[in-house]
Amino acid sequence: MKITHVETYPVRIPLKPERRMISALGQHTVSEYLIVRLGTDAGVEGVGEATVTPRWSGETVWGAKAVVERVFAPLLIGCDPADTAAIERRMDQACAHNWFAKAAIEMACWDIRGRAAGKPVYQLLGGARRPLAIRSRFSMGAYEPQRARARTAELVAAGFTTIKVKVGGAAERDIERVRTVREAAGPEVALVIDANCGWDAETAIACVRELDDCKLSLVEQPTPDGDYAAMARVRRAIKPPIMADDICFNLVHARELVRNECCDVISVYPGKNGGIAKARAIAEFAAASGLVATIGSNLEWDIASAAMGHLVVACPAIDVEQYPGDLLGPDYHEFSIARQPLSIAGPTTTVPDRPGLGIDVDWDVVRANSIPA
Repeated sequence: MKITHVETYPVRIPLKPERRMISALGQHTVSEYLIVRLGTDAGVEGVGEATVTPRWSGETVWGAKAVVERVFAPLLIGCDPADTAAIERRMDQACAHNWFAKAAIEMACWDIRGRAAGKPVYQLLGGARRPLAIRSRFSMGAYEPQRARARTAELVAAGFTTIKVKVGGAAERDIERVRTVREAAGPEVALVIDANCGWDAETAIACVRELDDCKLSLVEQPTPDGDYAAMARVRRAIKPPIMADDICFNLVHARELVRNECCDVISVYPGKNGGIAKARAIAEFAAASGLVATIGSNLEWDIASAAMGHLVVACPAIDVEQYPGDLLGPDYHEFSIARQPLSIAGPTTTVPDRPGLGIDVDWDVVRANSIPA
């Protein structure tokens, strides 16, 4: 089987008003992502998704479209989609970084492999190591206290047992927000904070210590991107475990995190790490190094969320039982690009048991919401 053509579709979908994200990176109210469609000489197609956010990874929907069409596609025509390792090497040799664009190609290849074999991707990854129903935490934006209190009550009523609160802005307001969520949630709900690189080391240490009575379960990415020394300093100074996310895109980053004793947990996901296989490699490296891996999110749609779910189901090194991750991205958006949207009920996402990624794209919806050139 050979790849015969590559198509790209830049698409825009708004977030639901009650789930619009506010973080140290700014506001996220509309998602502009790239859908990739690979065709083969066997008539089997696969789909991928580049969940790009300029303020986070630096990738844009137009940049992803250009690199897929102008750089990757000419290298991939004629390749065997089942040889994902060879395809990854070709992309890496041709272009540095561009993690989400590469991941869209790689997950489309996994989709083709699964559809051709009549098996879900998690079976191709070695089989299910945990149930298909995966429990997630909820990622709450940096809301004002009144809104945060009301949202927390709704989340607890919906069955969420872990809530992540965005911080990384003004310390006093961050502390007030987290305290408000703890008061509204009660003592039994696990509470995580995520600064998205917004604090320096001194602020992170002071804020986490001030929140000691809130019994934080995890502190995510408290210090700036690339500053391993700052993260290590915070880790030595606070009680809760630290998770690295924004600072870890590849195995080199993961090795630096371990070498510098920066964190206890590493967040992985196919988009950020350049594909399913690379995310799994980082998770397994973390486990072998005495750390824990969990699944992160960039508010993916159904395709990329399904890829994440298949990885979680097949990879025991991703410990979502100890540290619940984020598999709720499609539910943040106003509508889906899938004919059979990913099953999400409250905190639980169920991974499709259909061949490939298990997501059949509604191309009419994609075309109707395409971003004009």
